[in-house]
Amino acid sequence: MAKITPFPLIEISGAPRQRGRIYGETARERIRLSAGLYTDQLHRLGFDDANIERLVTAFLPRIRDWAPDLVTEMEGIAEGAGVDLSAIVLVNARTEVLQLARLEAGVADEEPDGCTGAVLLPEVTRDGTVIHGQNWDWRAECADTSIVLRILREDGPDILTFTEAGGLARSGFNAAGITITANYLESDRDYRDMGIPLPFIRRRALEAQHFALALRVVAITPKSGSNNMMLSTAEGYAVDLECAPDEAFPIYPQNGMIVHANHWQSAIALSKLKETGLASVPDSLYRDHRVQKVLAETGGKLTADDLKRAFFDDFAAPFCVCRAPMAKEGGNLSATVAMILCEPAKGIMEVAPLPAINREFTRYDLTMEKGALARAAGACPDRTEEESRWSASS
Repeated sequence: MAKITPFPLIEISGAPRQRGRIYGETARERIRLSAGLYTDQLHRLGFDDANIERLVTAFLPRIRDWAPDLVTEMEGIAEGAGVDLSAIVLVNARTEVLQLARLEAGVADEEPDGCTGAVLLPEVTRDGTVIHGQNWDWRAECADTSIVLRILREDGPDILTFTEAGGLARSGFNAAGITITANYLESDRDYRDMGIPLPFIRRRALEAQHFALALRVVAITPKSGSNNMMLSTAEGYAVDLECAPDEAFPIYPQNGMIVHANHWQSAIALSKLKETGLASVPDSLYRDHRVQKVLAETGGKLTADDLKRAFFDDFAAPFCVCRAPMAKEGGNLSATVAMILCEPAKGIMEVAPLPAINREFTRYDLTMEKGALARAAGACPDRTEEESRWSASS
Protein backbone atom coordinates (compact mmCIF):
# COMPACT_ATOMS: atom_id res chain seq x y z
CA MET A 1 0.00 0.00 0.00
CA ALA A 2 1.20 3.52 -0.82
CA LYS A 3 1.26 6.20 1.84
CA ILE A 4 -2.27 7.19 2.82
CA THR A 5 -3.00 10.61 1.38
CA PRO A 6 -6.23 12.60 1.06
CA PHE A 7 -8.31 12.07 -2.04
CA PRO A 8 -7.49 14.85 -4.52
CA LEU A 9 -10.18 17.38 -5.38
CA ILE A 10 -10.81 17.77 -9.12
CA GLU A 11 -12.96 20.73 -10.23
CA ILE A 12 -14.51 20.69 -13.69
CA SER A 13 -16.84 23.06 -15.54
CA GLY A 14 -18.16 23.87 -18.97
CA ALA A 15 -19.99 21.78 -21.56
CA PRO A 16 -19.83 17.97 -21.19
CA ARG A 17 -16.82 17.36 -23.45
CA GLN A 18 -14.92 20.32 -22.03
CA ARG A 19 -15.39 19.28 -18.42
CA GLY A 20 -14.53 15.71 -19.37
CA ARG A 21 -11.22 16.82 -20.86
CA ILE A 22 -10.39 18.86 -17.77
CA TYR A 23 -11.21 15.82 -15.63
CA GLY A 24 -9.11 13.46 -17.76
CA GLU A 25 -6.09 15.75 -17.89
CA THR A 26 -6.16 16.57 -14.19
CA ALA A 27 -6.73 13.03 -12.91
CA ARG A 28 -4.83 11.21 -15.66
CA GLU A 29 -2.64 9.04 -13.44
CA ARG A 30 -5.46 7.93 -11.14
CA ILE A 31 -7.79 7.27 -14.08
CA ARG A 32 -5.22 4.97 -15.68
CA LEU A 33 -4.68 3.17 -12.39
CA SER A 34 -8.45 2.86 -11.93
CA ALA A 35 -9.05 1.38 -15.37
CA GLY A 36 -6.00 -0.85 -15.02
CA LEU A 37 -7.29 -2.30 -11.76
CA TYR A 38 -10.36 -3.75 -13.48
CA THR A 39 -8.61 -4.66 -16.71
CA ASP A 40 -6.16 -6.75 -14.68
CA GLN A 41 -9.04 -8.35 -12.78
CA LEU A 42 -10.73 -9.32 -16.05
CA HIS A 43 -7.44 -10.72 -17.36
CA ARG A 44 -7.25 -12.93 -14.26
CA LEU A 45 -10.74 -14.20 -15.05
CA GLY A 46 -9.43 -15.32 -18.44
CA PHE A 47 -10.62 -12.48 -20.67
CA ASP A 48 -8.24 -11.08 -23.27
CA ASP A 49 -8.38 -7.45 -24.43
CA ALA A 50 -10.76 -8.23 -27.31
CA ASN A 51 -13.26 -9.90 -25.00
CA ILE A 52 -12.97 -7.08 -22.45
CA GLU A 53 -13.79 -4.63 -25.25
CA ARG A 54 -16.79 -6.79 -26.18
CA LEU A 55 -18.13 -6.84 -22.62
CA VAL A 56 -17.63 -3.11 -22.08
CA THR A 57 -18.90 -1.74 -25.38
CA ALA A 58 -22.10 -3.81 -25.15
CA PHE A 59 -23.33 -1.19 -22.67
CA LEU A 60 -22.57 1.82 -24.87
CA PRO A 61 -25.64 1.88 -27.14
CA ARG A 62 -28.01 1.69 -24.17
CA ILE A 63 -26.11 4.37 -22.25
CA ARG A 64 -25.94 6.61 -25.32
CA ASP A 65 -29.71 6.38 -25.81
CA TRP A 66 -30.37 7.10 -22.14
CA ALA A 67 -27.75 9.82 -21.48
CA PRO A 68 -25.91 10.99 -24.62
CA ASP A 69 -24.41 13.94 -22.73
CA LEU A 70 -22.74 11.60 -20.24
CA VAL A 71 -21.23 9.59 -23.10
CA THR A 72 -19.87 12.86 -24.50
CA GLU A 73 -18.41 13.65 -21.08
CA MET A 74 -16.78 10.21 -20.94
CA GLU A 75 -15.32 10.80 -24.42
CA GLY A 76 -13.79 14.01 -23.06
CA ILE A 77 -12.40 12.14 -20.02
CA ALA A 78 -10.82 9.56 -22.33
CA GLU A 79 -9.28 12.28 -24.52
CA GLY A 80 -7.89 14.14 -21.53
CA ALA A 81 -6.48 11.01 -19.91
CA GLY A 82 -5.08 9.63 -23.17
CA VAL A 83 -6.99 6.34 -22.94
CA ASP A 84 -9.62 4.59 -25.03
CA LEU A 85 -13.28 5.37 -24.34
CA SER A 86 -13.75 1.71 -23.35
CA ALA A 87 -11.44 2.28 -20.35
CA ILE A 88 -13.74 5.01 -19.01
CA VAL A 89 -16.85 2.96 -19.68
CA LEU A 90 -15.21 0.07 -17.80
CA VAL A 91 -14.67 2.24 -14.72
CA ASN A 92 -18.30 3.38 -14.82
CA ALA A 93 -19.77 -0.05 -15.57
CA ARG A 94 -17.26 -2.13 -13.62
CA THR A 95 -19.89 -3.72 -11.32
CA GLU A 96 -21.94 -4.89 -14.27
CA VAL A 97 -18.97 -5.88 -16.45
CA LEU A 98 -17.31 -7.88 -13.66
CA GLN A 99 -20.53 -9.68 -12.83
CA LEU A 100 -21.19 -10.58 -16.46
CA ALA A 101 -17.59 -11.74 -16.82
CA ARG A 102 -17.92 -13.96 -13.75
CA LEU A 103 -21.14 -15.44 -15.12
CA GLU A 104 -19.42 -16.25 -18.42
CA ALA A 105 -16.42 -17.70 -16.61
CA GLY A 106 -18.56 -19.62 -14.12
CA VAL A 107 -16.83 -17.94 -11.17
CA ALA A 108 -18.66 -16.83 -8.01
CA ASP A 109 -18.43 -13.22 -6.78
CA GLU A 110 -16.35 -13.39 -3.62
CA GLU A 111 -15.69 -9.66 -3.13
CA PRO A 112 -18.94 -7.70 -3.43
CA ASP A 113 -18.98 -3.91 -3.30
CA GLY A 114 -20.15 -3.65 0.32
CA CYS A 115 -20.99 -0.57 2.43
CA THR A 116 -22.83 0.56 5.51
CA GLY A 117 -24.83 3.77 5.07
CA ALA A 118 -26.91 6.01 7.30
CA VAL A 119 -28.87 9.23 7.20
CA LEU A 120 -29.79 11.25 10.30
CA LEU A 121 -32.73 13.63 9.99
CA PRO A 122 -33.05 17.09 11.60
CA GLU A 123 -35.23 15.88 14.48
CA VAL A 124 -32.35 13.79 15.87
CA THR A 125 -29.34 16.01 15.06
CA ARG A 126 -27.91 18.66 17.35
CA ASP A 127 -27.94 21.48 14.80
CA GLY A 128 -31.21 20.42 13.16
CA THR A 129 -29.77 19.51 9.75
CA VAL A 130 -29.40 16.33 7.73
CA ILE A 131 -26.23 14.26 8.17
CA HIS A 132 -25.81 11.54 5.52
CA GLY A 133 -22.87 9.23 5.08
CA GLN A 134 -21.44 5.79 4.50
CA ASN A 135 -18.47 3.47 4.72
CA TRP A 136 -17.50 2.21 1.28
CA ASP A 137 -16.12 -1.34 1.40
CA TRP A 138 -14.32 -2.48 -1.71
CA ARG A 139 -10.79 -2.97 -3.07
CA ALA A 140 -8.22 -1.39 -0.75
CA GLU A 141 -6.22 -0.34 -3.81
CA CYS A 142 -8.99 2.16 -4.58
CA ALA A 143 -7.58 4.41 -1.86
CA ASP A 144 -5.07 5.31 -4.56
CA THR A 145 -7.52 5.43 -7.48
CA SER A 146 -10.39 7.54 -6.12
CA ILE A 147 -11.04 11.29 -6.07
CA VAL A 148 -13.51 13.95 -5.01
CA LEU A 149 -15.10 15.63 -8.00
CA ARG A 150 -16.65 19.11 -7.94
CA ILE A 151 -18.80 19.64 -11.04
CA LEU A 152 -19.81 23.21 -11.83
CA ARG A 153 -22.70 22.83 -14.23
CA GLU A 154 -24.30 25.24 -16.67
CA ASP A 155 -27.60 23.36 -16.84
CA GLY A 156 -28.46 22.43 -13.26
CA PRO A 157 -27.21 22.25 -9.68
CA ASP A 158 -23.50 21.91 -9.04
CA ILE A 159 -22.33 18.57 -7.65
CA LEU A 160 -19.76 17.37 -5.11
CA THR A 161 -19.14 13.61 -5.33
CA PHE A 162 -16.65 11.03 -4.15
CA THR A 163 -15.95 8.55 -6.95
CA GLU A 164 -13.38 6.28 -8.50
CA ALA A 165 -11.17 8.23 -10.89
CA GLY A 166 -12.86 8.32 -14.28
CA GLY A 167 -16.24 7.75 -12.66
CA LEU A 168 -19.19 10.08 -13.13
CA ALA A 169 -20.51 9.89 -9.55
CA ARG A 170 -20.71 7.68 -6.50
CA SER A 171 -21.57 9.26 -3.12
CA GLY A 172 -22.22 12.97 -2.67
CA PHE A 173 -24.65 15.85 -2.79
CA ASN A 174 -25.69 18.69 -5.04
CA ALA A 175 -26.23 22.41 -4.56
CA ALA A 176 -29.99 21.82 -4.31
CA GLY A 177 -29.39 19.80 -1.11
CA ILE A 178 -29.93 16.28 -2.50
CA THR A 179 -27.55 13.57 -1.22
CA ILE A 180 -27.10 9.98 -2.41
CA THR A 181 -25.17 6.97 -1.13
CA ALA A 182 -25.37 3.37 -2.36
CA ASN A 183 -24.89 -0.18 -1.06
CA TYR A 184 -24.50 -3.59 -2.67
CA LEU A 185 -27.58 -5.82 -2.82
CA GLU A 186 -28.15 -9.09 -4.65
CA SER A 187 -31.25 -11.02 -5.71
CA ASP A 188 -32.36 -13.83 -7.98
CA ARG A 189 -33.53 -11.27 -10.56
CA ASP A 190 -30.01 -10.01 -11.28
CA TYR A 191 -28.31 -10.03 -14.71
CA ARG A 192 -31.19 -11.40 -16.72
CA ASP A 193 -31.26 -8.22 -18.83
CA MET A 194 -28.88 -5.35 -19.54
CA GLY A 195 -29.75 -2.12 -17.75
CA ILE A 196 -28.14 1.26 -17.09
CA PRO A 197 -24.91 0.97 -15.04
CA LEU A 198 -25.24 2.34 -11.54
CA PRO A 199 -22.87 5.38 -11.68
CA PHE A 200 -24.96 6.87 -14.49
CA ILE A 201 -28.09 6.57 -12.33
CA ARG A 202 -26.37 8.15 -9.34
CA ARG A 203 -25.07 10.98 -11.52
CA ARG A 204 -28.54 11.67 -12.95
CA ALA A 205 -29.99 11.69 -9.42
CA LEU A 206 -27.39 14.27 -8.39
CA GLU A 207 -28.25 16.38 -11.43
CA ALA A 208 -31.87 16.68 -10.23
CA GLN A 209 -33.10 20.02 -8.99
CA HIS A 210 -35.84 18.43 -6.87
CA PHE A 211 -35.88 15.50 -4.44
CA ALA A 212 -38.86 13.89 -6.17
CA LEU A 213 -37.05 13.87 -9.51
CA ALA A 214 -33.95 12.28 -7.96
CA LEU A 215 -36.13 9.55 -6.46
CA ARG A 216 -37.79 9.02 -9.82
CA VAL A 217 -34.47 8.43 -11.58
CA VAL A 218 -33.43 5.81 -9.05
CA ALA A 219 -36.82 4.13 -8.80
CA ILE A 220 -37.72 3.66 -12.47
CA THR A 221 -34.42 3.30 -14.36
CA PRO A 222 -33.86 -0.34 -15.38
CA LYS A 223 -30.71 -1.86 -13.88
CA SER A 224 -28.68 -4.97 -14.62
CA GLY A 225 -28.39 -5.96 -10.97
CA SER A 226 -29.83 -5.09 -7.60
CA ASN A 227 -28.57 -2.14 -5.56
CA ASN A 228 -29.59 -0.10 -2.53
CA MET A 229 -29.65 3.67 -2.92
CA MET A 230 -30.34 6.04 -0.03
CA LEU A 231 -31.45 9.57 -0.92
CA SER A 232 -31.99 12.55 1.33
CA THR A 233 -32.87 16.20 0.98
CA ALA A 234 -31.55 19.05 3.10
CA GLU A 235 -35.20 20.01 3.59
CA GLY A 236 -35.24 17.24 6.20
CA TYR A 237 -36.31 13.90 4.77
CA ALA A 238 -34.90 10.69 3.31
CA VAL A 239 -36.05 7.59 1.44
CA ASP A 240 -34.06 4.41 0.97
CA LEU A 241 -34.79 2.51 -2.24
CA GLU A 242 -33.95 -1.18 -2.34
CA CYS A 243 -33.73 -1.71 -6.08
CA ALA A 244 -34.16 -4.93 -7.98
CA PRO A 245 -33.33 -4.57 -11.68
CA ASP A 246 -36.98 -3.92 -12.54
CA GLU A 247 -38.58 -2.68 -9.31
CA ALA A 248 -37.84 -0.47 -6.29
CA PHE A 249 -38.98 -0.99 -2.71
CA PRO A 250 -38.99 2.07 -0.41
CA ILE A 251 -37.83 2.08 3.20
CA TYR A 252 -38.75 5.12 5.27
CA PRO A 253 -37.06 6.67 8.33
CA GLN A 254 -37.69 5.25 11.78
CA ASN A 255 -36.87 7.29 14.86
CA GLY A 256 -35.38 10.00 12.66
CA MET A 257 -32.90 7.85 10.76
CA ILE A 258 -32.28 5.14 8.18
CA VAL A 259 -29.39 2.69 8.44
CA HIS A 260 -28.69 0.12 5.74
CA ALA A 261 -26.00 -2.47 5.05
CA ASN A 262 -26.08 -5.14 2.31
CA HIS A 263 -29.16 -7.28 2.86
CA TRP A 264 -32.79 -6.69 1.90
CA GLN A 265 -34.97 -5.16 4.64
CA SER A 266 -38.26 -4.59 2.83
CA ALA A 267 -40.80 -7.28 3.72
CA ILE A 268 -42.54 -6.61 0.42
CA ALA A 269 -39.30 -7.14 -1.49
CA LEU A 270 -38.59 -10.39 0.36
CA SER A 271 -42.07 -11.66 -0.49
CA LYS A 272 -41.38 -11.15 -4.20
CA LEU A 273 -37.70 -12.01 -4.72
CA LYS A 274 -34.96 -14.17 -3.22
CA GLU A 275 -32.05 -12.73 -1.25
CA THR A 276 -28.88 -14.19 -2.76
CA GLY A 277 -26.12 -11.97 -1.35
CA LEU A 278 -25.72 -13.16 2.24
CA ALA A 279 -23.29 -15.91 1.29
CA SER A 280 -20.82 -13.14 0.45
CA VAL A 281 -21.75 -10.61 3.16
CA PRO A 282 -23.16 -12.44 6.22
CA ASP A 283 -21.77 -9.64 8.41
CA SER A 284 -24.39 -7.35 6.89
CA LEU A 285 -26.89 -8.91 9.30
CA TYR A 286 -25.28 -7.10 12.23
CA ARG A 287 -23.47 -4.12 10.71
CA ASP A 288 -26.59 -1.96 10.41
CA HIS A 289 -27.66 -2.82 13.96
CA ARG A 290 -24.20 -2.00 15.28
CA VAL A 291 -24.42 1.49 13.78
CA GLN A 292 -27.87 1.97 15.33
CA LYS A 293 -26.61 0.73 18.71
CA VAL A 294 -23.64 3.09 18.81
CA LEU A 295 -25.84 6.02 17.81
CA ALA A 296 -28.40 5.12 20.50
CA GLU A 297 -25.67 5.04 23.16
CA THR A 298 -25.08 8.76 22.58
CA GLY A 299 -28.25 9.44 24.52
CA GLY A 300 -28.90 12.85 23.01
CA LYS A 301 -28.94 14.84 19.83
CA LEU A 302 -26.49 13.54 17.26
CA THR A 303 -23.56 15.15 15.45
CA ALA A 304 -21.32 14.22 12.55
CA ASP A 305 -18.76 13.02 15.11
CA ASP A 306 -21.36 10.62 16.52
CA LEU A 307 -21.98 9.18 13.07
CA LYS A 308 -18.23 8.85 12.55
CA ARG A 309 -17.96 6.98 15.85
CA ALA A 310 -20.69 4.58 14.70
CA PHE A 311 -18.97 4.05 11.35
CA PHE A 312 -15.66 3.35 13.15
CA ASP A 313 -17.28 0.40 14.99
CA ASP A 314 -14.99 -2.66 14.98
CA PHE A 315 -17.29 -5.26 16.56
CA ALA A 316 -16.54 -8.75 15.16
CA ALA A 317 -13.42 -7.61 13.30
CA PRO A 318 -12.29 -8.19 10.64
CA PHE A 319 -15.88 -8.51 9.37
CA CYS A 320 -17.04 -5.26 10.91
CA VAL A 321 -18.49 -1.86 10.04
CA CYS A 322 -15.02 -0.38 9.60
CA ARG A 323 -12.65 -2.97 8.21
CA ALA A 324 -8.87 -2.87 7.88
CA PRO A 325 -7.27 -4.13 4.65
CA MET A 326 -7.35 -7.93 4.52
CA ALA A 327 -6.33 -10.40 1.84
CA LYS A 328 -9.13 -12.16 -0.01
CA GLU A 329 -9.03 -15.27 -2.14
CA GLY A 330 -7.22 -14.51 -5.38
CA GLY A 331 -4.88 -12.04 -3.66
CA ASN A 332 -7.15 -8.98 -3.66
CA LEU A 333 -7.19 -6.66 -0.67
CA SER A 334 -10.60 -5.80 0.78
CA ALA A 335 -11.16 -2.85 3.10
CA THR A 336 -13.31 0.07 4.06
CA VAL A 337 -11.80 2.28 1.37
CA ALA A 338 -13.39 5.52 2.53
CA MET A 339 -15.67 7.00 5.16
CA ILE A 340 -17.79 9.76 3.64
CA LEU A 341 -20.00 12.21 5.56
CA CYS A 342 -22.16 14.84 3.86
CA GLU A 343 -23.80 17.82 5.55
CA PRO A 344 -25.46 19.58 2.62
CA ALA A 345 -27.00 22.43 4.62
CA LYS A 346 -23.42 23.39 5.48
CA GLY A 347 -22.13 22.61 1.98
CA ILE A 348 -19.47 20.20 3.27
CA MET A 349 -18.30 16.64 2.71
CA GLU A 350 -15.70 14.98 4.94
CA VAL A 351 -13.78 11.96 3.66
CA ALA A 352 -11.18 9.72 5.33
CA PRO A 353 -9.24 7.18 3.21
CA LEU A 354 -8.88 3.70 4.77
CA PRO A 355 -10.50 4.83 8.04
CA ALA A 356 -9.70 1.62 9.95
CA ILE A 357 -6.02 2.60 9.87
CA ASN A 358 -6.32 6.36 9.25
CA ARG A 359 -8.63 8.78 11.05
CA GLU A 360 -7.61 11.93 9.23
CA PHE A 361 -10.54 13.56 7.42
CA THR A 362 -10.32 16.08 4.61
CA ARG A 363 -13.13 18.61 4.22
CA TYR A 364 -14.43 19.48 0.76
CA ASP A 365 -16.99 22.19 0.12
CA LEU A 366 -19.69 23.18 -2.35
CA THR A 367 -21.48 26.49 -2.62
CA MET A 368 -25.14 25.75 -2.00
CA GLU A 369 -28.06 27.41 -3.75
CA LYS A 370 -29.72 30.03 -1.56
CA GLY A 371 -33.07 28.37 -2.07
CA ALA A 372 -31.71 25.06 -0.76
CA LEU A 373 -30.33 26.77 2.34
CA ALA A 374 -33.62 28.53 2.94
CA ARG A 375 -35.56 25.27 2.63
CA ALA A 376 -33.12 23.54 4.98
CA ALA A 377 -33.51 26.33 7.53
CA GLY A 378 -37.30 26.17 7.16
CA ALA A 379 -37.23 22.45 7.89
CA CYS A 380 -35.57 23.15 11.25
CA PRO A 381 -37.77 25.72 13.04
CA ASP A 382 -36.15 24.96 16.40
CA ARG A 383 -32.77 26.28 15.28
CA THR A 384 -31.65 29.51 16.82
CA GLU A 385 -31.37 32.71 14.78
CA GLU A 386 -27.59 32.50 15.14
CA GLU A 387 -27.50 28.90 13.79
CA SER A 388 -29.65 29.87 10.81
CA ARG A 389 -27.40 32.81 9.98
CA TRP A 390 -24.30 30.58 10.19
CA SER A 391 -25.80 27.98 7.84
CA ALA A 392 -26.86 30.58 5.29
CA SER A 393 -23.39 32.14 5.23
CA SER A 394 -21.25 28.98 5.25
